[in-house]
Amino acid sequence: MVSFRLGGGDGVAVEAAKWAAALGQLGWDVRSVAGSGPADDVLPGLAIDAPEPPTVAEVEHALTGADLVIVENLCSLPLNPRAAGVVASVCAGRPALLHHHDLPWQRPHLAHLPPPPDDPAWAHVTINELSRQELAAHGITATTVYNAFDPDPAPGDRDRTRAALGVRAGTRLLLQPTRALPRKNIAGAIALAETVGGTYWLLGPAEDGFGPELERLVARARCAVVLGVPEGGCSMADAYAACDAVLLPSTWEGFGNPSVESATHRRPLAVGSYPVAAELAAFGFRWFDASDPGPLAQWLRRPDLDLLAHNHRVAADHFNLADLPARLSRVLRQVPGLPSRV
Repeated sequence: MVSFRLGGGDGVAVEAAKWAAALGQLGWDVRSVAGSGPADDVLPGLAIDAPEPPTVAEVEHALTGADLVIVENLCSLPLNPRAAGVVASVCAGRPALLHHHDLPWQRPHLAHLPPPPDDPAWAHVTINELSRQELAAHGITATTVYNAFDPDPAPGDRDRTRAALGVRAGTRLLLQPTRALPRKNIAGAIALAETVGGTYWLLGPAEDGFGPELERLVARARCAVVLGVPEGGCSMADAYAACDAVLLPSTWEGFGNPSVESATHRRPLAVGSYPVAAELAAFGFRWFDASDPGPLAQWLRRPDLDLLAHNHRVAADHFNLADLPARLSRVLRQVPGLPSRV
């Protein structure tokens, strides 16, 4: 399993870990190779900001003995094009599965770049139908495997987490469980929290140079703002338990894991109009519009637990982590170059 970075809290790393566990259930031994993070093999040249790509020899050595190479977004989103070129050249003619979380034209500043590479020995997987259809328009056949989630995660510690954050009892806590990037629409989330009346909590750090803009937004906020995890840390379960609503006002997400995680943790969600949100909502989720705070504010005044139960059922029926091994088993049979013995 090869990527820019693995083992962290970003969506690609989180889903890669789920795939690794599901492959283990199918009897596979999984080895991770990444530019950064707690991977089995760390090749710094694979990192997003690496000044030089890895050598062909380094990548070939890291992939020695592998029956299958799963490339997690590294050849999908050209954040390190030279590293992607090395990986693609080493994988040419050998069984590989390209797991596409994002595609170049889905980011405005990368829209001019070509589609991901292809090879007769490879198969392609997307995390949404939109990307699958867009790849098809470029002559690449792919299969959609939606991100998967435990429908009954361990409960978090609401009281301890809120106390660690300094949030008083009775104060509404609105959680945005994402990093701070332009496409995450931090301004929209703060505006929603201001209108609803509560504390805004941004869980992840600023990336891609967004730090100064985040500082400006926080300085102008007319609501209490909490940034990052509390001292001593907290789990995702703790974060969802501590909050009263989840905010995902993004303008673009390849999937947007909080859309389903909010359902599994039984919290209402205010979501932005990013294209894949409509695709996921079609499964039956009942979400609030992040651009219209009124309905969410009304729900918080008089919570409708039937809405939470309904969203939980949708998540369990269509995005269940227990179904992932079977889904991957079907995908593996589509890898043209995978030996029959495997």
